[in-house]
Amino acid sequence: MNEHEQKLPRWLRFVLIADRSGSAAYIGTGFFFAPVLAVVSPWPTVTAVCWVTIGLAGLWLGLLGIAMATGLAMVLRSNTEIPEDYWRSIIDYPISSRRGASTRPDSRPASV
Repeated sequence: MNEHEQKLPRWLRFVLIADRSGSAAYIGTGFFFAPVLAVVSPWPTVTAVCWVTIGLAGLWLGLLGIAMATGLAMVLRSNTEIPEDYWRSIIDYPISSRRGASTRPDSRPASV
C-alpha cells in the first residue's frame, strides 16, 4: 500500500465497486421488469411487491451515490490524488507492472 492509498478512506473501494455493479444490475434487470410487471398486473399485491423491490434497489443505489460523493469529496479535500492503479483495480482492468505502461494492445504513446 503506497502513501496515496493510505489517505483514501477504506470503505470507498467497497462503495465504488458496489455502486458500479449495482448500477449495472439495476439497468440490466430493468429491461426484464417491464414484462414481469405486465404479466403480474392483474394481481395488485404482486405488482406492489415488484414496485417496492424496484424502489428499494433504487434507494440503495442512491445511498451508495451519496457515500461515493462523500468519499471522493474527502479525497479532494485532503488534496490526495487517486492513482490510476486504484481505478483500474475497481473496474477489474489489469494493473500495469510498469509506471506509464499500458496493458491495452491498441494503446501507444502520444507523439510529442
